[in-house]
Amino acid sequence: MTDPLLELDHVTKRFGRVVIAEDLSFTVGPGDTVGIVGPNGAGKTSLFGLISGDLSPGAGTISFAGRPVTKLDAAARCRLGIGRTYQVPRPFGDMTVFENVLVAAQQGAGQRRRVSYAAAAEALERTDMTGEANLPAERLGLQQRKRLELARALASRPKLLLLDEVAGGLTDPEVAQLVEIVRGVNAEGITVIWIEHVVRALTPVVDRLICLSGGTFVGDGEPAAVLADPAVREVFLGSEVTASLAAGPLDAESLDRATGQAADGERSGA
Repeated sequence: MTDPLLELDHVTKRFGRVVIAEDLSFTVGPGDTVGIVGPNGAGKTSLFGLISGDLSPGAGTISFAGRPVTKLDAAARCRLGIGRTYQVPRPFGDMTVFENVLVAAQQGAGQRRRVSYAAAAEALERTDMTGEANLPAERLGLQQRKRLELARALASRPKLLLLDEVAGGLTDPEVAQLVEIVRGVNAEGITVIWIEHVVRALTPVVDRLICLSGGTFVGDGEPAAVLADPAVREVFLGSEVTASLAAGPLDAESLDRATGQAADGERSGA
């Protein structure tokens, strides 16, 4: 049996009375592709913070590549091979696209000179951003900013890539292009854990789906089985939308439509 690349063992994190991770335990193996879904405020991004080192757990341990990393900061974990993107890309606007990625190669992966330049160029090529290399980052549109965010993560040479809603706000053709990029990254042996509300982006890529709600796992397994779980429907979609879907299967497209309806309902009731 292959040793896990990532292991969380009874990890808990609270901010006062707010629980963002409650006794979470799971493992992810080398080369795996895992999707994470759940309602807003479920603790998904906080989970990434615990894995990447942006947050420290109140209890439990985290191991990566066979060594404990619970007490290591984000920079140290990045050097070990944990790379991540953020929901809202914040590039250095007055620097070029290439310079942004070069910073990731040098500061994230600890590379220097020609090696770092080659890593930055490779990351831009993998994300189809070579043509924008000399543009100031502040001139990029949403799709290009998200690709730059991905390129910066790849330039750090990760073994584990954490993607946080990189498909949000993109058109269907842009989502399709992103899916192919992520597939290519995983085909090179990089483990991917992907948080996403655009479920149709996840299902062609991931072989395991986790649903998180209230800092706890309510579903974990093969994507179709998790999406069919009544408990997942309830926490992800809400009772009204779940009832409307009860008569039929819940695939990725219907889930995306349903979550959109749920969001519209929340806005109209606000």
